[in-house]
Amino acid sequence: MPEDKTYAIQVEEDRGGARLDRFLADRLPDMSRSYIQKLIKENVHINGRKALKPGETVKGGDVIHVTVPAPEMADIKPQAMDLDIRYEDDDILIVNKPKGLVVHPSAGHPDHTLVNGLLYHCRDSLSSINGVLRPGIVHRIDKDTTGLLIVCKNDAAHQSIADQLKVHSITRKYHAIVYGDLKADSGTINAPIGRHGTDRKKMAVNPKNGKEAVTHYRVLKRFGAYTYVECTLETGRTHQIRVHMASIGHPLLGDTVYGPSRQPFKLEGQTLHAKVFGFVHPTTGTYMEFDSELPDYFKDLLVKLEKRYG
Repeated sequence: MPEDKTYAIQVEEDRGGARLDRFLADRLPDMSRSYIQKLIKENVHINGRKALKPGETVKGGDVIHVTVPAPEMADIKPQAMDLDIRYEDDDILIVNKPKGLVVHPSAGHPDHTLVNGLLYHCRDSLSSINGVLRPGIVHRIDKDTTGLLIVCKNDAAHQSIADQLKVHSITRKYHAIVYGDLKADSGTINAPIGRHGTDRKKMAVNPKNGKEAVTHYRVLKRFGAYTYVECTLETGRTHQIRVHMASIGHPLLGDTVYGPSRQPFKLEGQTLHAKVFGFVHPTTGTYMEFDSELPDYFKDLLVKLEKRYG
């Protein structure tokens, strides 16, 4: 059975005077601000005493204990789906995710996710490390991002892939179309990423509270007003490529969260495709690499750009 989890967090001297809920939101980025405020009312203690309210201020040196109740067992139903599986064995499978498919159940997406399809396909053969909401899922890609995703069928395979992700030894190459004409043919963006200061649904370059994030890019084709690029991830932060490219003035075409709200191509979400995924197999120790062709919408867009700007 899952157990409650307690975090012990010490307030840095330079964070003294911050609101309790804002401080915890920065330190616990996977939790929403509203959920943190709910926890403060019931399960947060400062220096041994119960927290008074979300808006109270913290002092440098304070030790905050946050207890997160164990999640209730979720009833995720297996659902038959036409999954594009590129490889499968007793330990892993490689899925080519289409645009619009959410990876796992969440608020607003209780079913018809990739996990629902995996539960139908794999039955009970999925790793349990990430809990009942994300069985088999080691890493995610956004709803509107297409391409390759690895799924683990057992905990040993999951731990092996997670360890490779941690030391940045997995090959992950994405293709994207960005606004504008990049000055250099290649480059590296090394800028920490954390939660946005005012919009909790967004990420941002955050030098103070962000986590290390490194993206390498190279130009594949220039179209004047747009550039077709390959981005290689060294780390894997939430929305990393989208945030990094926007931070240098070249947001992804179609990305209305980090870029313009309108574009002339009637796109649904960002033009981003997880094209190459390479790793060492958890059991055989053999390096394996998979390459996924661009989806039709992406190829059609490149043809339009070539005709218009090429």
